[in-house]
Amino acid sequence: MWARVLGSAAGGGFPQWNCACPQCRAVRSGSRPCVPRSQSSIAVSADRQQWFLFNASPDIQSHIESFPALHTDDGRVTRLQAVLLTDAELDHTLGLLLIREGRGLEVHATESVYETLTTGTGILRTLKEYCPVTWRPVVPGTEVLLGGGLAYRAFDVPTTKRMRFAGAAEKGRVVGYRVTDTTSRQSLVYLPCVQQLTPDILEELTDCSTLLIDGTCWSDDEMPSLGLASKTSRDMGHVPIDGPSGSLELLSPLLIDRKIYIHINNTNPILLDDSPERLLLARHGMEVAVDGLELEI
Repeated sequence: MWARVLGSAAGGGFPQWNCACPQCRAVRSGSRPCVPRSQSSIAVSADRQQWFLFNASPDIQSHIESFPALHTDDGRVTRLQAVLLTDAELDHTLGLLLIREGRGLEVHATESVYETLTTGTGILRTLKEYCPVTWRPVVPGTEVLLGGGLAYRAFDVPTTKRMRFAGAAEKGRVVGYRVTDTTSRQSLVYLPCVQQLTPDILEELTDCSTLLIDGTCWSDDEMPSLGLASKTSRDMGHVPIDGPSGSLELLSPLLIDRKIYIHINNTNPILLDDSPERLLLARHGMEVAVDGLELEI
């Protein structure tokens, strides 16, 4: 099984257009070792012929163009089979509208996410006016054969983040995915949004080979301390990396071959290659995703 990190940043990308935090200034000026990143999404395949997209960010056009394996030999058709959604956030779904020129689209989403995208944001309602859309209901705990040698099992990720749009039930608002190669039985877990690493969530990570995990903020008070927002990391639905019950404390002991932070906010100092926070992650065996990273699992 192969996975390609198409985008590794949180909403707004890195740098974010309206931000002058230390990290955004550094990447613009080149004063510190760091690289730009687009908004998060990954593609997964068991045969490098059929690819499945996890979340469709607003940067999807550049994601597809930057990855030749997604294109057929004649370059006219993509090998994209379906899109699997972790939630209904605009950063993860606006790209659906940008692939409306296709012959049709298969979307895997929970009932809650589907309702939000249909009656709340209206993204799927609009998309259906341009191309056929097939909805595949995602039921947490149920294994689903994707085809091409892949299967997935979604798991519920509880959140108290305030809903912006009507139409969403509480359960199934956010999910993670365990994606398994049906031949090797090796698994990848994709979990870009998680508010708290509860025992149930940690159990879902057991025995996976590779983990791509929420790395939005370093500290819970990151945004307020920079004067950029009043909400904490947890308020926004993301467990911080540092601090008590932070992801570093809970994940570093886990026996997983590769543990990689993704969905990284522009304010997070781990974006700077030479930051103390980045060096601390390395000492604990944690990696930081970058656009274009390819993983063989």
